[in-house]
Amino acid sequence: MASIVIPALVFLIAVGAVVGLYVGASRMPETLLRRRLQRRIDQVGAAGHAEAGETSPLVKGRVEGPLPAVDRLLGASARGSALARWIEQSGSKVSLSAVVLMSMGASVPVGLAAGMLVRHPSATAAGGMLGMAVPFLFLRQRRAKRFRRFEEQFPEALDLMSRALRAGHAFATGLKMAADELDEPVGPEFRKTFDEQNFGLPIKDALANLTVRMPLIDVRFFATAVMIQRDTGGNLSEILENLAHVVRERFKILRQVRVYTAHGRLTGYVLLALPAVLAVALSFINPEHMNLLFRERMGQMLLGGALVMQFIGYMWIKQVVKIEV
Repeated sequence: MASIVIPALVFLIAVGAVVGLYVGASRMPETLLRRRLQRRIDQVGAAGHAEAGETSPLVKGRVEGPLPAVDRLLGASARGSALARWIEQSGSKVSLSAVVLMSMGASVPVGLAAGMLVRHPSATAAGGMLGMAVPFLFLRQRRAKRFRRFEEQFPEALDLMSRALRAGHAFATGLKMAADELDEPVGPEFRKTFDEQNFGLPIKDALANLTVRMPLIDVRFFATAVMIQRDTGGNLSEILENLAHVVRERFKILRQVRVYTAHGRLTGYVLLALPAVLAVALSFINPEHMNLLFRERMGQMLLGGALVMQFIGYMWIKQVVKIEV
């Protein structure tokens, strides 16, 4: 039964990927033309706003994908909303349907390559699932990288707002100055917060939206400190200056911790890569000896157990050297 279900599943995945690629390719010229037109309209609108001294438009822009129906269907679900938030947090200009199409498109070649390498139906299915996960892993990596850049630039934004408040400007003006002066990702995120409160959203809700877009502990500290100061009073400039100092000191301690745990992390990487490198080397030295692991049932079970144990060991070492600061 399993020998029939797995090829059928691979066939359905391949057919879905081919149909998705065909639909995406057929709609690609229209989508590119629409994006060029929208880019030109945005340029003309930006020039008009610069002349009239206006701010950003009230309506939020939305990235249209090759399959709008899929975008609407996924956007209405909780998983789709979480994925859309991931895409926004990663700073990628792609839609939900584009991510789905890329996931389906990547599953086919990876699944076929795994099937040809291992020559087992389960390997094709496992390779297909791994290929489907590649776009999401890329989004996760880009999201984490953007968060790190935000954390590095965040103390500079706090110092800039602190100096603006000390000079007599309002808090909203300090937000605008940080949005204008700082680069991606701090500048655009502060721009969104400034636009939201400038268009009538309460500052509490605007800061809450910032903590949703940037779920970092430093941002939560910042939002909490601002709201407490607005309720109870106090010197907000000094509060922001002290918060910037705390964030910088935390980064200093975090870098020291990374130095102290470098040996453990390197050990984890070596232990993870050593069996794979050894298997490749033995495949060149004695191919018949290594092919037994792929052809025989016992060898396939041993390979599966080795992969599971490798994964468990790597995650164990990763948790041991992971120290929250």
